[in-house]
Amino acid sequence: MYEVIEGASESHHDFPSFRVGSETIEVVPLTASIGAELRRVSLARASRDAALFAELRELLLRYKVLFFRDQDITRAEHVALAERFGALEDHPVAGSDPQHPGLVRIYKDLDSPPEHYENAFHCDATWREAPPMGSVLRCVEGPPVGGDTIWVNMAEAYRRLPEHVKDRIGGLRARHSIEASFGAAMPQEQRHALHERFPDAEHPVVRTHPETGERILFVNAFTTHFTNYHTPENVRFGHDYSPGGSELLNYLIRQAFVPEFQVRWRWTENSVAIWDNRSTQHYAVQDYWPGVRKMERAGIVGTETF
Repeated sequence: MYEVIEGASESHHDFPSFRVGSETIEVVPLTASIGAELRRVSLARASRDAALFAELRELLLRYKVLFFRDQDITRAEHVALAERFGALEDHPVAGSDPQHPGLVRIYKDLDSPPEHYENAFHCDATWREAPPMGSVLRCVEGPPVGGDTIWVNMAEAYRRLPEHVKDRIGGLRARHSIEASFGAAMPQEQRHALHERFPDAEHPVVRTHPETGERILFVNAFTTHFTNYHTPENVRFGHDYSPGGSELLNYLIRQAFVPEFQVRWRWTENSVAIWDNRSTQHYAVQDYWPGVRKMERAGIVGTETF
């Protein structure tokens, strides 16, 4: 455990600070719901220091996304930090840095293809049977204006649902598809091959966080349909299935749009975000053209949902 230091903050705000070994770290919550900036901490050191990393992990479970500025770390240190959470995974479409497997380069400039995969509220790779645990994302080059990322607390989104909706969705399951998202613009043969490699995954609509026990609303832009909605309790006539299920799914997906569940981060060069992919969604705002935005992300392998 870290040692909380009373009155250790040097700013005029009353932010909590804690000491890990010789480092004193300031924790600055960014909203009452989600997100905290950690100041006076070295992620390069955290990639090597088990005690410091353990405290960062504890804070991640509490705040769901952690932010850092002025982290001039190497790609090797970036990967080493992410690997403390677990093994890294490649991306079948975006690929990885050749020298650093698992480090995905997300570079956007005027020559980039006009795909729009980031600017939708989503939880990374829920088309996998075991979606990622989380990610470590660093800004290599940011635009002069724009290019923020928004994160959403999906535990809070579930908690604030009406009780009758919670009762209705408690046992529902849904499909998540890479074919209908990343594959949609591919030629049919290539799209089908992608689907063969990554068949649609099925997850509970309300998942349980494996470490905190929180209940999480777990539908997003990769979700295509419910798989067990067509029951006598939900469907009077056959035509109830499509509008009833799709309208409920769209209602649930829209919960991520609520500002009260969100935090927004303005990137600067060498700023870093670490997020828990199990309890959040995010949205990369593409409002910076003709600016350039270059990001590098290490995604951490997760576990099957329940």
